[in-house]
Amino acid sequence: MTTLTPVLTKFWDKADSFTRAGYEREGGYKALRTALRMEPDEIVQAVKDSGLRGRGGAGFPTGMKWGFLPPTSPNPRYLVVNADESEPGTCKDIPLMMANPHVLVEGVIISSYAIRSNTAFIYVRGEVLHVIRRLQQAVAEAYEAGYIGKDILGSGYDLDVVVHSGAGAYICGEETALLDSLEGFRGQPRLKPPFPAVAGLYGGPTVINNVESISSVPSIIENGPEWFASMGTEKSQGFGIFSLSGHVTRPGQYEAPLGITLRELLDMAGGIREGHRLKFWTPGGSSTPIFTDEHLDVPLDFESVGAAGSMLGTRALQIFDETTCVVRAVQRWSEFYAHESCGKCTPCREGTYWYKHMFKRLEAGEGTEEDLETLLDISDNILGRAFCALGDGATSPVVSSIKLFRDEYLQHFEQGGCPFDPAKSTLWGGAK
Repeated sequence: MTTLTPVLTKFWDKADSFTRAGYEREGGYKALRTALRMEPDEIVQAVKDSGLRGRGGAGFPTGMKWGFLPPTSPNPRYLVVNADESEPGTCKDIPLMMANPHVLVEGVIISSYAIRSNTAFIYVRGEVLHVIRRLQQAVAEAYEAGYIGKDILGSGYDLDVVVHSGAGAYICGEETALLDSLEGFRGQPRLKPPFPAVAGLYGGPTVINNVESISSVPSIIENGPEWFASMGTEKSQGFGIFSLSGHVTRPGQYEAPLGITLRELLDMAGGIREGHRLKFWTPGGSSTPIFTDEHLDVPLDFESVGAAGSMLGTRALQIFDETTCVVRAVQRWSEFYAHESCGKCTPCREGTYWYKHMFKRLEAGEGTEEDLETLLDISDNILGRAFCALGDGATSPVVSSIKLFRDEYLQHFEQGGCPFDPAKSTLWGGAK
């Protein structure tokens, strides 16, 4: 069995893990002192050498993204941290910011120094007020200690960090919609090019990274890129937080090397709840094609999951046992995407609207087999034609569920309704 590799989650069980004193007691901010003795380009190269890839879903090499910034620009450079975690099943960044906010703050300072930025923003989903307050406290403590502000630790480097709360829109997880929201506009994706690295926040060169990506930087600087690259697989290096939820005995956050399998993670989590068996699961949240028990041994890295027909995404492993109706689950996800579509482009706006209404009929047993072909046709008109990735993501559970569970869809028509008792999939109704 692959062992867990607690780095970001190592001290979550400490009562004061979220305070500066607790973080410093465990070695916090040592990496910052090391980084300030390095040249910014050395830090960028170290992140490149580590193989760190974006932990927000796309998996783009982090150091390479930093390297895209133009060498000269009349506008200031900015670092923006995407902390707008809001996809169904995705639940790693919020507990990370709650339990260990200072590792993110330290990562922000080091990353800002590396890209020669003097202003950084942490964009947090507005509903998680408790996280916003904790981040604000951590940033204030860092200012008090001289880790943020003027002439940080006598290095001559200045940095301001702003914690910004969004208004609660899933679309703002898309990086350019986030920038529009940060500038005070309605959150809608921008046309690219220009890309944020060239013209991002306020028209300046901008790096946008996920919480977990930036939080991983201090450990790379402290332990060296070789240490980070020694974990994971050849092309998906390092560790990551795997979020297990749903019908699993011990749901929670499991920090392990990329390439671990769901079978191994389930062994650590006590398996599927007693008396039941695995039916289907998501490898990276609701916007990724679903897997079944046939995919238990697929290595959870970017390449292997992609080759198996899905995406690693945010490593949000939603586990469903045999009591769950696939049609009902996909209906709920489709309703979410219809609600969260910004409406800017026709394929997503209209496609998710029809998803919602068609699935309502299908779940009630009022559809026909022809409707399945219509759903696939709608999906084909969304996929690759939407303005941003929200539309593409909405098609994933629809297409994959029809492919893998067509017979279950047909049962709804044949029986004139859903053949599953919804109570059975609940904690109380599904007890052995």
